Amino acid sequence: MKRRETNVFSVAIVVVVLAGSVCAAPPRMKMTTDIPAEITTPDRVKTRIGTLEFFDGMPDEATVEKVYDNLDFLRGVEVFLNAMPGASLYAYREGARENGYGNGEIAIMEDLMDSKSLFLTANCDTVYALSWLDLKDGPLVVESPPNVLGIVDDFWFRYVTDLGNAGPDRGKGGKFLFLPPGYEGDVPEGYFTFKSPTYGNVIFWRGFLVNGDPKPAVASFKTNTKIYPLSQAGDPPEQKFINVSGKAMNTIHSNDIHFYKEIHQLVQEEPVDAIDADFMGLLSSIGIAKGKPFAPDKRMTEILTDSAAVANATARSILFANRNKAFFLYPSSQWEIGFLGGSHEFLVNDVRNLDARTRMFYYATGITPAMAFKMVGVGSQYAVAFRDSQGKYLDGGKTYKLTLPANAPAKDFWSIVVYDGQTRSMLQTDQKFPSLASHNKNITANDDGSVDVYFGPKAPEGKEGNWVQTVPGKSWNTIFRLYGPLEPWFDQTWRPGEIERIK
Repeated sequence: MKRRETNVFSVAIVVVVLAGSVCAAPPRMKMTTDIPAEITTPDRVKTRIGTLEFFDGMPDEATVEKVYDNLDFLRGVEVFLNAMPGASLYAYREGARENGYGNGEIAIMEDLMDSKSLFLTANCDTVYALSWLDLKDGPLVVESPPNVLGIVDDFWFRYVTDLGNAGPDRGKGGKFLFLPPGYEGDVPEGYFTFKSPTYGNVIFWRGFLVNGDPKPAVASFKTNTKIYPLSQAGDPPEQKFINVSGKAMNTIHSNDIHFYKEIHQLVQEEPVDAIDADFMGLLSSIGIAKGKPFAPDKRMTEILTDSAAVANATARSILFANRNKAFFLYPSSQWEIGFLGGSHEFLVNDVRNLDARTRMFYYATGITPAMAFKMVGVGSQYAVAFRDSQGKYLDGGKTYKLTLPANAPAKDFWSIVVYDGQTRSMLQTDQKFPSLASHNKNITANDDGSVDVYFGPKAPEGKEGNWVQTVPGKSWNTIFRLYGPLEPWFDQTWRPGEIERIK
């Protein structure tokens, strides 16, 4: 009996000693100093991804697994938010190819763009001409028509140049020469010359209606617009035009894991140095690298599926529920601006506002200073509304009224277009064109010159000419555009009313 008690006592001593060897603080040595607590890692840390455990700063296997899953998830989100401009143009290029243009052919919306076409916040009040410039085989010449608003952006959606009224031709038309990355050949005179960092470039123009008629703009495009290789400048081929009005086409990037496949394809087509090393490193960290297949395993596929879902929700929140009050045009108003700080590069005091960039590229197509800078009488300016005067999302089942005061400050014209909250494209209703513009002949002005615009599933009696249809069960939003904006817009002595719900 006495021997048994001794054995139990001995085992207890061993357990205490062993436990002490793990849990006791290390002894102070000759060179030991007091270590600030803030530079150390506790043995157990509670976080949003779970409890993380360490032995003297060394993460255990469960912690390592958690943090790497989280790191891959975070990088997937960052790729979505930062690579969105490229994905948007990849989707545009694919949509162009599916509809027979994009290799020098020029698509024209001869009967204007309607809501069957899925284009990010396009309008139905100007005549679009669109193409894709592929510089892989060498420089391309673009003959641009007069009196248009034209833009060229590279494949990562960075500004290259304007053409037309806001371009170096000053709206007179002219010949533009686009050089590919790395080009070292001769550069002839007689062109407005630009070198792009990417082989792929989007190009589109907007031509103006004449008394509500698109035909003069269409005729001008067909007479004055050409795209051809510099090598054929001496004898340009006949230009091919394609009428794409009324076609159902998709030019919008994916919001799920297919997004990463779109970016992977872009990376394969373009030079590595088209984007900086940090950005390329971010892409590489999730498996998108030049010359390598994008083949995520089961674990990574699940993580990137989640990343895309969260990033998409993030982009939608930044766009539709932005927390930065600087985006609002006026105090106590729901009207917002497109370019924060008046910069097409989204710079505020030389610092890039990442939310401003995200909301722009999730919502719209086309980057140019002419949309952002103060250019009185030139280019265009925008006001965007997602909510009514009470701060509630615009509901397609309800009826609203917007009053535009007299003498809207637009040298050319104003327009207001309604968009679908899901696709950010024109809202598909029974109306071919979900818009109103100052050149619409059926609009009725009030006695004081102001104009009331109505939105709802049914037109208020007698207001059919001032009404834009919406769809019950769907959200909607709108952009108010001024073409040739005048000083009262910039100094805010003229401003649109709020969108008021009619009960």
